[in-house]
Amino acid sequence: MKKQYRIIIMSLGIALIATSCLKDLDTEPLDKNITTTNKVFKDTSAFKEALAKIYGGYALTGQQGPAGDADISGIDEGFSNYLRQYWNCQELTTDEAVIAWNDATIKDFHWHTWTPSDVFITAMYYRIMYQITLANDFISNCDEYAGKLSAQGQAELKHYKAEARFLRALTYWHGIDLFGNMPFVTEKDKVGSFFPKQISRSDLFDYIEKELLECEKDLVDARQNEYGRADKAAAWTLLAKLYLNAKVYKGVEEYDKVITYTQKVIDAGYTLQPVYPHLFCADNHLSPEIIFSINFDGLHTRTWGGMVYLIHAAIGGTMKPADFGVGGGWGGTRTTKAFVEKFYNSNNTIDTLDSRALFHTDGQKLEIDDIGNFTDGYAIKKYKNVTSTGAPAPHAHPDFVDTDFPMFRLADVYLMYAEATLRGAANGNLTKALEYVNAIRTRAYGGQTTGNISSGELTLDFILDERARELYWEGHRRTDLIRFGKFTGGDYIWPWKGKVKEGTATPNHLNLFPIPSSDLNANPNLVQNPGY
Repeated sequence: MKKQYRIIIMSLGIALIATSCLKDLDTEPLDKNITTTNKVFKDTSAFKEALAKIYGGYALTGQQGPAGDADISGIDEGFSNYLRQYWNCQELTTDEAVIAWNDATIKDFHWHTWTPSDVFITAMYYRIMYQITLANDFISNCDEYAGKLSAQGQAELKHYKAEARFLRALTYWHGIDLFGNMPFVTEKDKVGSFFPKQISRSDLFDYIEKELLECEKDLVDARQNEYGRADKAAAWTLLAKLYLNAKVYKGVEEYDKVITYTQKVIDAGYTLQPVYPHLFCADNHLSPEIIFSINFDGLHTRTWGGMVYLIHAAIGGTMKPADFGVGGGWGGTRTTKAFVEKFYNSNNTIDTLDSRALFHTDGQKLEIDDIGNFTDGYAIKKYKNVTSTGAPAPHAHPDFVDTDFPMFRLADVYLMYAEATLRGAANGNLTKALEYVNAIRTRAYGGQTTGNISSGELTLDFILDERARELYWEGHRRTDLIRFGKFTGGDYIWPWKGKVKEGTATPNHLNLFPIPSSDLNANPNLVQNPGY
């Protein structure tokens, strides 16, 4: 059984959302069946359960699971899953993924034809705001009820509060990356009592940075927290990501800071998982490489989103679901020729020595003539619900899975160090950068150095392609392409970009998603992103 931070779904989440109203009344209800925050937050175990709801918000969709009592309305509960929609925004919009389905506007992601009324973009936006609301309320209750705990309880609560601040910063980072100028609320704002003001992307950058720097000291030391919970290394990794994209978010370069924080993570003792595919199996919680994960458990975290979606949707055609530890495939996601070609050798064929080239080609065409046909485009075999030995998952189930999503891992940190060094970080070291990149490639080539590169081959173009080879389908690609100036415009095209089979240039305003029409109409303080 996984040693992990269990996600507990309770009516407590509802109690948390109602907390702002309860504070205003300053009374106890007569009905003894009603649970108030005075009774809920009586010891640290209650705070831990409430904290679990925030963690759970990335993996689950409601109080019941997998469906029946959704956190947000207006969209199918499985579609509303945070990780599922984040992955769609980051991957379906790029060369790394297409989807065959005709659900609502799902194909508009890859075509770059989305609008402010898009139901999936709206779901992502409201997931972000819901997560921030949960974190705000938790932090507020930490401040209010800490004095009622013992000295030991207060010390423990410091860690919980720091984790909630990290999770809020992580969610706002998704917001700044996807939407730019976001509605802004903190624990000081009462729920439902005002229209949130819109914060500029630059000011939101400063806020995220400040939160991470302040909460870092109260987070558990790197590699010392329960699996799946944030520690100092998670904060350092997020800071590195924030600084790496500072030119996009704020118009300034912060590459020296990228080196500072990636080096902190590297020095913390993480090591590369020896076998690349083992990072994406049902026992990946054992990996020495994963820094921060979104946890899934076939028994306790049941959802039609998250890793259930990533595994099932990728299976179709001649693929055998049993090989992936599930009962069936959904025939949805594949990849494009432009991505496959990043694994080509000098003979213009897939380099089969690279263990990251996890393509299913039997019965699949390389060219995508019909985006709605699963067999058009190579399938991806990256995620599985079997263990690294091929044994059944700990909670083997035909639908629900045990595989965790690796949000942050060491190979990404190595590549960020190398990129920041190439971009001119004064404290970067090119020898180290090459060493880190070749460590990744040595792992990819089964411990052999045949795939290693020379210092002259270590360029920014190489880094972008290597990030694709190493990190595909892990939710990085859109952000990477934008940072390199290749997401929109015509410098880099891929099949069906711009709704053209061969691909075509798309307008630059698509580097940001629109503020959903529903929130724009509801909140007079919001201004739509340019171009929409």
